[in-house]
Amino acid sequence: MNQALPALTLLEARILGVLVEKEKTTPDAYPLTLNSLTSGCNQKSSRDPVMNVSESEIQTALEELRHRVLILETYGASGRVLRYAQNFGKCYGLPAASVALLAILMLRGPQTVSEMRANCERLYRFDDASSVEAYLDELAARSSGALVTRLPKQPGSREHRWTHLLCGEPVLPADQGGAQDGGSSCNAALEERVARLELELAELRSVISQITGKIVGLQ
Repeated sequence: MNQALPALTLLEARILGVLVEKEKTTPDAYPLTLNSLTSGCNQKSSRDPVMNVSESEIQTALEELRHRVLILETYGASGRVLRYAQNFGKCYGLPAASVALLAILMLRGPQTVSEMRANCERLYRFDDASSVEAYLDELAARSSGALVTRLPKQPGSREHRWTHLLCGEPVLPADQGGAQDGGSSCNAALEERVARLELELAELRSVISQITGKIVGLQ
């Protein structure tokens, strides 16, 4: 399935990210129970933003994800406890590397290429930063709709950060989204202020010169 899919909520994205992560990092416990999934969503480390959601909230989100076939329900080998598995890659028609990158972005928020490569280590091992960039470029140029985008470079940062678009367009802080335009406007305002001060200084010098001339004339 490769057509554009409806946007996810923040919680739905977190659930899918957790399922992708735990499938690789704790395979013995996967598929996850509702309790394990809740713990993964509310995990304090390696999460941005940190959440505090209830099992009932997660169940509501799971129902929507199940309806869209983004997750699968199973009772596993025991046949007693309902468990949940992700079907994210198949629904979006993505290779394992792209699934790992999107999962890390869903779990940890916007990141640089270097950060993503390091954070993906347990989910998918990329040979180098250029291979990460290649997959990101593919995700950004999908004919069915971009799934990631490169953010404006932050002041003082040497690398651009990337973010996913699974929940829609990101809301950028005013100082970040307009960093470059803001910088140009700030420079223009500063130049105008300096020019005005220089003019006032010249006028002040002229007045002082006139006063000094009159004083000399009176002596």
